[in-house]
Amino acid sequence: MVTFLRRWTLRFASFALTWLYTLYRIHPAMWRLTARQYRPYMGRFARLHAWMTCQFAAIDVPAYGDYLRRNHWRFRWFDLSSYPPTDKRSYVQAYPEAQRCWHGEIEIAGSVVDESSGSSGQPFNWIRSRRELRSVHKNLAGYATMVFPSKRRFVINAYSMGAWATGTNTGIAMSTIAMVKNTGPDLQKIVDTLRYFGPGFDYIVTAYPPFLKHLRDKLDAEDFPWAEYRISGLVGGEGMTEALRDYLQERFVKVRSGYGASDLTIGIAGETDFSVWVRRRLRTDVALRTALLGADEHRLPMVFQYNPLETYLETTPDQEVLCTINSTAVLSPRVRYNIGDEGRLVSYPEVVAAIVDPEARADAERAWQVDRMRLPLLFLYGRKDSTISYMGANIYPQDVEYGLYTGNAQAHLLQSFCLELTEQADLESRPVVHLQLREHLALDPDQRRSLVDTCRAGVLRHLAEVSRDFAESLAEDPSAADLRVEVHEFGTGPFADAASKIKNVYLVKGVTA
Repeated sequence: MVTFLRRWTLRFASFALTWLYTLYRIHPAMWRLTARQYRPYMGRFARLHAWMTCQFAAIDVPAYGDYLRRNHWRFRWFDLSSYPPTDKRSYVQAYPEAQRCWHGEIEIAGSVVDESSGSSGQPFNWIRSRRELRSVHKNLAGYATMVFPSKRRFVINAYSMGAWATGTNTGIAMSTIAMVKNTGPDLQKIVDTLRYFGPGFDYIVTAYPPFLKHLRDKLDAEDFPWAEYRISGLVGGEGMTEALRDYLQERFVKVRSGYGASDLTIGIAGETDFSVWVRRRLRTDVALRTALLGADEHRLPMVFQYNPLETYLETTPDQEVLCTINSTAVLSPRVRYNIGDEGRLVSYPEVVAAIVDPEARADAERAWQVDRMRLPLLFLYGRKDSTISYMGANIYPQDVEYGLYTGNAQAHLLQSFCLELTEQADLESRPVVHLQLREHLALDPDQRRSLVDTCRAGVLRHLAEVSRDFAESLAEDPSAADLRVEVHEFGTGPFADAASKIKNVYLVKGVTA
């Protein structure tokens, strides 16, 4: 009897809350109004809802019920931490698709199968229900209207089309608030579109971050009249450095990034003017960095704001992010799911309190006034294993990107890069930065040497500035500066199969020289 009452109480509460959340998605204006009314006390309610979602899944999702039994779980009222975290290996790969759905059944009509990019290995299929997709589209549309206010939006969707979640869903979501052309990552189509429709629109190009760089470089090469146009960028799928943002915003009006994952959902979090201000301030404000990230943290994370009522986030003792999607509309529930991203969670009042300099606080207030979001902040470092270790220091792809693009007058020559740790003939392991030149670009030997020297100096300089371990290695052993840079023609060397991937791969397996 107790189990029966508990089941139906949770069932009623979960469906009621899911229905309540649909009300603020009725119109983008309602989405913006609701998102701006968040207060810290709502976080306790969001945690309670996450607990209810876990318990509801324990009752009605066969795979999750079995997963809990195998982990010797015991029911405890209102204790979210009692539910063991799930991940791709221990949960997704361990159970059939249907068993991970409500009542062990796949909802057929209206469901769409997305495929992850496979950038970290094997691509996976993810089934999303009609209601789930509707929520995703409305959330993305609401966010876009807040960040890019305009009555004449023209979205050029440059994400890869097909089975990948981001491209198709971005196109559908944006069509509710803008005129949309789904060009895919075709530079010439985008150039032709901009010239054909002219400067009478507020353009938003949605793409992976490196693609916006390719677009800027191509338009520059064609002497595009940037001053006559208003073009912004909405990126996602991977992190973006402030060096790349600086490079892009020399031409684009604004570039903002969203955070999501095929494993979970699109639109978990997004950048606002305030979160971007915080991130840029962290580059120079030691006191703020120490207060928010810790005294020994020198990496610069992405900074987003997110709504815990929809996607409740936690962190493990190892600072890995756990996500529970608080909605019964999700066909295959994600409960305390660990995607492997490293991050920190800080409430909006805590961030404001950490800004002690009066002038900086005034700047922060001006940035906040643009979007007026009081949502908590996610400081995201990316995949925890996306690094190579060298001379006792960890080297991250984002640090290499900073070194390549900061103050580099030759950045327009680069298509992409990847990082490798190779064992040389003398049995010493050295990091190698591989550079891919833009298509149809040929450099003579002197130009190649200049590019190598410039990029090598920039990467070493940035690593020495942001990594105490690397700086100490340089002081103790000058050979630590033996960082190799290799230049490759477009589509050659480690980039030979890049065309088959929709995202850049930044780490490649080392080989013996």
